[in-house]
Amino acid sequence: MGSNRPDDVTKRSPDVHAELPLDPDAPRPLHRTPSTWAWVFAGGFVGTGLRWFIELAVPTVDGTWPWATYVINVGGAFILGALLEALAVIGPDAGWWQRIRLFAGTGVCGAFTTYSTLALEVSLLARDGAPWLGVAYGLSSVIFGVGAAWAGITSAGRVANRWTDAVA
Repeated sequence: MGSNRPDDVTKRSPDVHAELPLDPDAPRPLHRTPSTWAWVFAGGFVGTGLRWFIELAVPTVDGTWPWATYVINVGGAFILGALLEALAVIGPDAGWWQRIRLFAGTGVCGAFTTYSTLALEVSLLARDGAPWLGVAYGLSSVIFGVGAAWAGITSAGRVANRWTDAVA
């Protein structure tokens, strides 16, 4: 026989907080937690710094192939594909694996690679009288970026599967 106390699970009424915009008892979505922002911000700081140093080391001359951004974007696609595949094989997106994804994937790779700079450089190549070079640069960046992501995924999948088989 159940009790008539309000805390009895069978008699519990829904927790309603109509006066509040969000139910304080409901878990926050990941994108609304301060720790998520902190991990992404820290990774973004690192990724932006790495990109800046590479762009300084390999400056682009007007009207020529922007090698620094090209290598950054294609290399970043490989790294992101490898990272996400390795994390997916290793385990669920929770705890430290989630923090690594937020820091290294969203933060570092998101800030390191840059579609906006790719678009700007295509536009600048056209402005500087090399429109076909701009088209080649844009298309090859996308094609080789997708290929690099695929290579990262397959490479990391093989390594991570071997690692998880060895650990198990």
